[in-house]
Amino acid sequence: MVEPLLPDEALADDALPDDALAQLVLEKLETLPASSGCYLFKDAEGVVVYVGKAKSLKSRVRSYFQLSNSDARYFIPLLRRLVADLETVVTASEKEASVLENELIKQHHPRFNVKLRDDKEFLCLRLDLKADWPRLHAVRRPQADGARYFGPYHSATSARRTMRLIAKHFQLRTCTDADMKSRRRPCLQHQIKRCAAPCVYEVDRAFYGEQVRTVELFLDGRHDELLGELEARMQQAAGAFEYELAAMYRDQLSGVASVRESQRVVSVQRIDQDALGLYREGDVVEIVVVQVRQGHVINSQSFSLVRSELPDEELVAGFLGEYYAGDSPLGRPPDEVLVPVLPEAVAGLRAWLGELSGLKVRLVCPKSGVRRQLLDLATENAAHAFREKQRATKEIEGRLESLQAKLRLPTLPRVIECSDISHLGGGDAVGSVVCMRDGQLDRTRYRTFKIRTTSEGDDYAAQYEVLARRFRRGRAARDDGDEAWELPDLFVVDGGRGQLNVALAAARDLGLHDLSIVALAKERELVTGEKVVDRVYLPGQKNGIAVSSTSAMVLLQRVRDEAHRFANEGRIKQGDRRVLRSELDGIPGVGPKAKLALYRGLGSMRHIRAASDAQILALQGLSKRHLAALRQVFPTPSFDGAEPVPFEVIEPIREGELEAPSETNSTASDEWNH
Repeated sequence: MVEPLLPDEALADDALPDDALAQLVLEKLETLPASSGCYLFKDAEGVVVYVGKAKSLKSRVRSYFQLSNSDARYFIPLLRRLVADLETVVTASEKEASVLENELIKQHHPRFNVKLRDDKEFLCLRLDLKADWPRLHAVRRPQADGARYFGPYHSATSARRTMRLIAKHFQLRTCTDADMKSRRRPCLQHQIKRCAAPCVYEVDRAFYGEQVRTVELFLDGRHDELLGELEARMQQAAGAFEYELAAMYRDQLSGVASVRESQRVVSVQRIDQDALGLYREGDVVEIVVVQVRQGHVINSQSFSLVRSELPDEELVAGFLGEYYAGDSPLGRPPDEVLVPVLPEAVAGLRAWLGELSGLKVRLVCPKSGVRRQLLDLATENAAHAFREKQRATKEIEGRLESLQAKLRLPTLPRVIECSDISHLGGGDAVGSVVCMRDGQLDRTRYRTFKIRTTSEGDDYAAQYEVLARRFRRGRAARDDGDEAWELPDLFVVDGGRGQLNVALAAARDLGLHDLSIVALAKERELVTGEKVVDRVYLPGQKNGIAVSSTSAMVLLQRVRDEAHRFANEGRIKQGDRRVLRSELDGIPGVGPKAKLALYRGLGSMRHIRAASDAQILALQGLSKRHLAALRQVFPTPSFDGAEPVPFEVIEPIREGELEAPSETNSTASDEWNH
């Protein structure tokens, strides 16, 4: 989602009035140069709140503070109330101003400037052309690593459908690098003719590179160019009597042609275009980018801006700067970008986009013709996305209000947390806490707790330990303002009246008498064969409230099921760590590389314990420091005065076959380490 960094303080009643602008600002307005450059607005504390660029600093900056009844931009009153100082940087050209603006935004993170956050929310497809055998896989956090990234895709289903289509028609490997190194025989993908199996067979690199280029053209949307190449390859293979290869190209032709037919033709021009549609109601803005490649619409992306007071031309400039940023692997400017309004210093922005693309990029605000129709299509999509998100927001608001009424809660339960305990026969006990915010799961607030003090199989004691640790962090967060551990509006425990009483005891022991807590019991079948549906238990109420499939309380079922899933995942990870734990783990001074060198050189723990000092020091990467650390745990073996017998020849372990245990989930690492 695209979100502006908002000046909440600027909206307070005690904000600076219009006539209270610092005298320093008024003096600087009189001495501004007429050349191009960047300007930085600062508040009374000297914090940069907005960065902009201008073709003429004098006319642009002064326009913000000129009293005019016709200027209805939302941004202007806020600036007049907030800005206490300004700074300008003169540049030699408009292009330099565009580049400098992008750098200043990254440096200061101003509250008013657009901040693009889609990279962490949507899936992208990654194709590393520099890899020995490139493969296509999905990622959520693109990096500036030289690989090609395609997307982001508006849904995981869309991204994985594309991957399945590519796996069906183009023979790229799907296994990871570690799997490829350790594989001894081809996998099922090779058996069904979806992979050439470079892991075990000698594969023609020219043929594999041809497939990589085919996938690249397909994901770039250059279907017409790709169809021509595939047609030529098929004819060439048929002429050489390689009928199986020709049949493969025929199937690829059919797959690409079917995708091409399903796309909407919006232009007869064979160029790449991005159309930026903008729709706003008040300070809520929706931006949609429609991607057109070779005349066909291949994708659209929607971005929301909440409480954005920027004028349209500055929204467009800020968005383009983030979307096509030089260090963003997602942003590669096409031949032409269509915008609803031309931003300030448009010539410099065009030059900067052209530098990023390597070709001339046209930045156009069309008034009529085919380009205008495409821009209208993008605007129509933005309006539709805006209405859909508003409808979804109102629906969630209604559900939360219904939930508040049924559970008699003092506040609207915007933030709901749920806990669950998972163990295997009393062992590997793990507690989980998951979070739902405004009806959507918030994975940034997931927590996993390793049960430390309770006896095996005592669910009540385990639950009390987990909740006490969670509530203790929440109580501390009230004092130090730690948003990551702030208490929710409603806390749900998985279970019945017994679990509810445990949760209430944990909260009250810590003085949290105002925390709303309920329990959600699972559906069960009585001895009579009668089914009892899920029920919600409230404090001080004997009978539970039945949950129907049409009730707003299905939100509680969803967060309860997620807590159960996350607890089981944590328990499985803990069991894997226990089973796969090595005697070398936890020895101070012996890290993963030293451990790998010991296993590679000596082969087993029996040989490591029996190895002499000379044999250990002979291993590559092992030093006297490592030897001293080992001897703290494994004493020097006694050979009764005789020389140690050399170990039998051991086949070295291949790289990738032995890996260090995986780290705990980043959101839970703090609790695991306690």
